[in-house]
Amino acid sequence: MSQPILPAALENLIEALGALPGVGTRTAERYAYYLTRHDSAATHKLSQALSELHQGIAYCPVTFALISPDQKVSPLYSDARRNKKVIAVVAEPFDILALEKTGSFQGTYHVLGGLVSPIDGIGPSELHINELLERVKNDEVEEIILATNASVEGESTALYLQQQLQSTGVKISRLARGLPMGVDLEYADQITLSRALEGRQEL
Repeated sequence: MSQPILPAALENLIEALGALPGVGTRTAERYAYYLTRHDSAATHKLSQALSELHQGIAYCPVTFALISPDQKVSPLYSDARRNKKVIAVVAEPFDILALEKTGSFQGTYHVLGGLVSPIDGIGPSELHINELLERVKNDEVEEIILATNASVEGESTALYLQQQLQSTGVKISRLARGLPMGVDLEYADQITLSRALEGRQEL
């Protein structure tokens, strides 16, 4: 039986880091090695941030954006300067950050919590679609911008939302095709996102 090459504590760290999306074994090893080379203050700070993560976040009951536990609703919804009659519908909370960085959007947001993906067992009932339909009525919404990713799942979700919203009479638009296929909003550059917002088209 061969002896372990690395200490168990380091092996456990590599395994934990490797479980993160987009982090392979080699990347996990580099991250772990970086942490071992620095003093314990850096690892303590990371450990504390991780241990406090779930206690320090909540979801807005209206928009489903990430908020602090002491906030009742998202500031991007409660801010009187935001136009509640225009909603950008996104898949995940971090898509909001991507759009906000453009400085081109002054409406509000609605986070679906994912995309329709039958292969992953995610159907419309798993997403915050009914809550969106309620907002359309409650806030007298005039326009819905479908800001889902330019992927098969994003397009399928956008088509389903379009069908569900048709009877409401609300204007439905889609981000312009300035977003290349396969690129998530989170990784799109600000210029591309700004042009996509400006060039959105009614469906």
